[in-house]
Amino acid sequence: MTPNSPRLAMRRNKSRTGLIAAALGAAAFFALFQASSTPDDSLVVYCAHDSVYSEEILRKFEQQTGIRIVRHFDTEATKSLGLVNRLLAEKSHPQCDVFWNNEILGTMRLAQEGILEPYCGPGFDRIPDQYKDADGRWTGFAARLRVWIVNTDRMPAEEAALNAKLASDDLSSMAIARPLYGTTRVHYALLWQEWGEETLKNWHAGTRERGLLEVSGNSTVKNLVAEGKIDCGWTDTDDYFLAVDDKKPVDALPIRTETGRTICIPNTVAIINGTSRRQAAERLVDFLLSAETELALARSSSRQVPLGPVDLNELPSEVRRLSIWAADGYDLNQLAKTHDSCLTWLLTEYNK
Repeated sequence: MTPNSPRLAMRRNKSRTGLIAAALGAAAFFALFQASSTPDDSLVVYCAHDSVYSEEILRKFEQQTGIRIVRHFDTEATKSLGLVNRLLAEKSHPQCDVFWNNEILGTMRLAQEGILEPYCGPGFDRIPDQYKDADGRWTGFAARLRVWIVNTDRMPAEEAALNAKLASDDLSSMAIARPLYGTTRVHYALLWQEWGEETLKNWHAGTRERGLLEVSGNSTVKNLVAEGKIDCGWTDTDDYFLAVDDKKPVDALPIRTETGRTICIPNTVAIINGTSRRQAAERLVDFLLSAETELALARSSSRQVPLGPVDLNELPSEVRRLSIWAADGYDLNQLAKTHDSCLTWLLTEYNK
């Protein structure tokens, strides 16, 4: 596969210091402001997963265990980076007990900084190795996949057609989210790992020269394709299903690496180093990593893919299809050593 194939394409600031310092400073101030307001018997959870999906899960845990949760969600503007930066700022005075992230690179950074405590409970054991830290500092669950979203009124959702599209001199009818945040940043980190620095940089420059649209987020990619304004783009399965539920003429194909691996990006959960509520934190981690929670997220409108064993008869038919793709998922642990270098380049590239 070459950098012009759709399967490889998902493989193949001027002051960063000032931006990060400002974010860390704001996070530290906010943490100190709130430090005295959290009841001692409540579990503090920082949650980057959309509240429309996560709130029901957290409420069910409270009902089943009697453990009260104080929730702190991120904002759409900062994606999960806001909570990651907050946890970095709070390293010497942790305010959080459990971090539920909706991606993996920020979680890896926290592990590298010594902010996460190992925990290998029953939930850890049911998750495949490529979706968890070997030392138990974080564990993945309930994933989304990177996919091609195709407007079937404009072109067929077939690999041959996508190959021809991506190889063309005009990419103005394709879109991708700018890769500074979220799953597109994970995607680029994977390409950096697979192709190497120079090949990715050359491919990125080439797609820009051929007019590939770079937009604000995966939802914008979905909207452009669903409304028939462009032919296709790269997004996540949760955004794709929003278009399906709106009865738009769309279909999806998995994005694969050169070796046939898919890009399957899980939620992650971790216990914060220094928590004084370790037992309650372990109970929440076990709950989130259970088959019950994975099935609940699979039945939600985002159709997230269970990573551990579940009864396939209980899965919606669309999620069964995704489960087959997820079984071929790339080992995301390989990104741990390279993602910072990729992010440094991206920050420079988009702040010229």
